[in-house]
Amino acid sequence: MARILRAMTKDGSARAILLDGRDIVERARQIHNTTPVATAALGRTLLATSLAGSMLGEKEDVITIRFKGDGVGGSVVATSDWCGNVRGFIQNPSADLPLRADGKLDVGGCIGQGELYILRDAGGSEPYVGISKIQTGEVGDDIAYYYATSEQIPTVCALGVLVDRDYTVLRAGGALIQLLPFYDDEVAEKLEQNAAKMRPVTKILSEGTLEDVLAEVLDGIEYDLFDEIECEYKCACSREKTDNALISLGTKELTDMIENGEDVTEMTCSFCDAVYKYSKSDLKHLLKIVEKNNEK
Repeated sequence: MARILRAMTKDGSARAILLDGRDIVERARQIHNTTPVATAALGRTLLATSLAGSMLGEKEDVITIRFKGDGVGGSVVATSDWCGNVRGFIQNPSADLPLRADGKLDVGGCIGQGELYILRDAGGSEPYVGISKIQTGEVGDDIAYYYATSEQIPTVCALGVLVDRDYTVLRAGGALIQLLPFYDDEVAEKLEQNAAKMRPVTKILSEGTLEDVLAEVLDGIEYDLFDEIECEYKCACSREKTDNALISLGTKELTDMIENGEDVTEMTCSFCDAVYKYSKSDLKHLLKIVEKNNEK
């Protein structure tokens, strides 16, 4: 399980949310069989989405973050619930790029330039959709820029994914720090100084704990650690949802699948490794449901 810590400065100037998400990113790597740079791009997006999801207010709320860039990785999508449980995919899990000049994975090149979409679904008729330009493709910078420009919330977002030589995920974590209304300027300045000198999250986690990350983020600032939650890579797919997806195709498409398709039709979830199989008999049953609905 992954672990989230949530804290607030004692004066109410800022909140800090920290995530040790190694298990989340490793599970995603296993499901999607990603290359190292694709693991890092998808992993950072999962981490950011989980952190943002943990700020949602209601059980039914969902947040989706999508990077639609022109990089070799294609679109990168992640969705989280209010507890930080997250799932996601990268359009091209086989994307590969040379290391940058500093020896690091080229996540910016993998994602490229384009748009960042953040969608919040609170169960209403129309979900909220925010859009901003991708700044660097490094994910953390882009999340911070989105919050600052689209929602006017000064934000620091530090994300890291450390891939081992065997391509497994060695460390993965993130920190999201946001100033709250009527913040103290001195606290804001101190947070900025801390962000500038802070070690990479993966390095801190390699040598210590999530509490150590929090200590660096809020160094010199009094704060209260108000809760801790566990989360995981968790897909919401089900047989019922694939049934509904097939039913939505309508009479013509289902009839064509029955008459001209394979003996067994497979529906594979984009977010996880679940495969739902449908025999001709299963499809005929769904066709009867469509026909009955059309009679109403």
